[in-house]
Amino acid sequence: METAHFKPVPARTPAPAPIEGRRAPTPATAAPPPVVAGEREAVLAMFAHDPAAPTPPQKPPPKSAPARSTAAAAARPSPTPAAPLAAPEPTAPQVAKAAPLKPATPAAAEPAMSGDASGALARVLQTRDNGSAPFIIIDKRFARLWLFDPLGQPRGNSAVLLGLARGDDTAPGIGDKPLAQIKVGERTTPAGRFIAEPGRNARGDDIFWVDYDAAVSLHRVHDVNAGEHRLQRLLTPSVADNRISYGCINVPTEFYDRTLLPLVGGSRPVVYLLPETRPMETIFQPTPDVVAKRAAPVNGKGASWRPPTSTVSGSSNPSTML
Repeated sequence: METAHFKPVPARTPAPAPIEGRRAPTPATAAPPPVVAGEREAVLAMFAHDPAAPTPPQKPPPKSAPARSTAAAAARPSPTPAAPLAAPEPTAPQVAKAAPLKPATPAAAEPAMSGDASGALARVLQTRDNGSAPFIIIDKRFARLWLFDPLGQPRGNSAVLLGLARGDDTAPGIGDKPLAQIKVGERTTPAGRFIAEPGRNARGDDIFWVDYDAAVSLHRVHDVNAGEHRLQRLLTPSVADNRISYGCINVPTEFYDRTLLPLVGGSRPVVYLLPETRPMETIFQPTPDVVAKRAAPVNGKGASWRPPTSTVSGSSNPSTML
């Protein structure tokens, strides 16, 4: 019997697998959480549970540790570095707000002419009654004087003081009476159209004679009698207290010196004294006695004129003014 001899065949070595690109290392697996005490026994008991056997009471899970306070957590350093704080955005400089502007106080309104005064002005301008002379309109009801140049352009106005009594006529012979003998009802400022003439009174003050025979003149106000308060009366808005004189027209000193004199100077202005008890037409249509008076020769009452010594009136008495 021949024994078969087998030639041993060398074992094949498997070809090595192709080398792939380097792989990223597998991240380390996080460590399992620690086993809570009693948890292992509970798992084993779950698999070895007999349905017929009573279920043993389970132990309550341990209480979790109290949470750390916010302050403690904030105090604990963070492993992640904090991001740098952003630079604050530039802001516009604070500008202080201006206080609200107070409304300007309106200037005192120019007093309007009354209907009578406006009518008289229109009549003068229409008829050229003033000629080439400046003229003055005095509204007795409103105690107001209006000044105009020869062309009728307004040059100023002012409050005035007038005769105490209401009326448009003068008492006969009042220009020759002492002040003590003039009755209250006789202290009137006459109404009408007058040609005023510059002159001086006994105390040397320059004035404008309006009605020489009645001793009525236009002059600066003089508070010679403290009880009459003439200066204060010119400043009040009331018209009722502007009736105080003996018949003369009193104007503020500043208006007389800065407005009236520069315009009138030494000329003879026409003065229209508006009536308060009779129709307006009477100053443009005078009565026969007024016409005769205008035709009479005018006495020279210039700077050198002095009233007679026998005449004691407001316009000639050094110590008083009408």
